[in-house]
Amino acid sequence: MKFSVVIPLYNKAAFIVSAVESALAQSLSPHEVIVVDDGSTDGGAELAEAIGDPRVRVVRQRNAGVSAARNHAIELATGEWIAFLDADDWHHPEFLAYIAKAHMTCPEADLIGSGFVKIAGDEEPGEWLLPEAFCEVELIDDLRARWMRMHPFFTSSVAVRAQRLKAMQPCFAVGESFGEDLDVWFRIADQAPVALVHAPLAAYRVEVAGSLAAKGHQGNLPAYLARMRIHAMDGTIPERFSRSALWFVAQQEITIAREELAAGRRREALRWLMSARSAAIGRRWQITFLLALLAPAKVAERWQRWRLNSADAFAQQGTLP
Repeated sequence: MKFSVVIPLYNKAAFIVSAVESALAQSLSPHEVIVVDDGSTDGGAELAEAIGDPRVRVVRQRNAGVSAARNHAIELATGEWIAFLDADDWHHPEFLAYIAKAHMTCPEADLIGSGFVKIAGDEEPGEWLLPEAFCEVELIDDLRARWMRMHPFFTSSVAVRAQRLKAMQPCFAVGESFGEDLDVWFRIADQAPVALVHAPLAAYRVEVAGSLAAKGHQGNLPAYLARMRIHAMDGTIPERFSRSALWFVAQQEITIAREELAAGRRREALRWLMSARSAAIGRRWQITFLLALLAPAKVAERWQRWRLNSADAFAQQGTLP
């Protein structure tokens, strides 16, 4: 298998060399590493070029956002599979080899993801051990339902068949930087199975300034969720996944309601719960509704903080509280 590793870069000079070197240090050598510099001003592109490996290709574009950078890299990629790596993340040396083995196990999958570890923003990932034998590969049919059980992978632990991505171009919604990756993964999963390698094969940096994972709904339903709801109702999403898609959107609205409640915005929390009322028979909706009606603001804030800490602790092994 030939892998193209694509790295969008915007002002991550402190991390780009580590990211590129992790892509080059694979036991299964990548076909190419494409770094798309999205108008950086901190010299990160020059650092990537200075690595001097012939497999590394640095291209530049005017600042247009992470989605445009990824789409640009997909257009340029010549590998059979495209692996994604953000400029502040890191691939385990066995990442590509395990993805290739998973493909042999589940050749029908067009997207293969893996588990991951989290590291503090200013740390370099140390070596971590993988299982001695190749681990279990799970074939996922309904990715949205699986996502609500736990987040099985993240952008830098994903590889996708290039033919699938090129047929979807533009894959990532230009101008969006929140949920634009989930939007692509779910659309792929609506058309083909997803495989998950049960091993931590990438490192995800947290608490990095300007991180692509920065969240915020800013009072509105994120664009990818709004599209998902529309597409579930107009038949764009296959019928067998439409109910799951609507349920997933409602679950995200419940999450937003909880954030509003923790911030002391009780009225806004209730508004989001009313929008998610299709999920009112569920435990998450009912608990949140009772808190919105009855709990003092400080109690709701402490509960939300506990919930987030619990969700983070069990993100890779349990269900969300």
